[in-house]
Amino acid sequence: MSNTAKTFAVAGAVAAAMTATLTGSASAQSKEKCYGVSLAGQNDCAAGPGTTCAGTSTVDYQGNAWTLVDAGSCASIELPALADGSERNGSLEALERDLPA
Repeated sequence: MSNTAKTFAVAGAVAAAMTATLTGSASAQSKEKCYGVSLAGQNDCAAGPGTTCAGTSTVDYQGNAWTLVDAGSCASIELPALADGSERNGSLEALERDLPA
């Protein structure tokens, strides 16, 4: 293999790696933490007191447990109503509802 061919191969590999890195960054930027929308054990991380990280929430729609969702979609995620019939929505901040006993 000639030096020119090797140079093009290395340049192509570097370009591919940079593209993958930039694509991954753009994807991460289009997500946001949404509290109160995950099912028990399906949160992404740090679900408040009594939990340590991913998968440790113990209540469906636990208000202090978050999961990553598409940016701008958190408040519009359809959830079952609360026991009193009022609406239950996701939030960009931790909630005081549906906390473990």
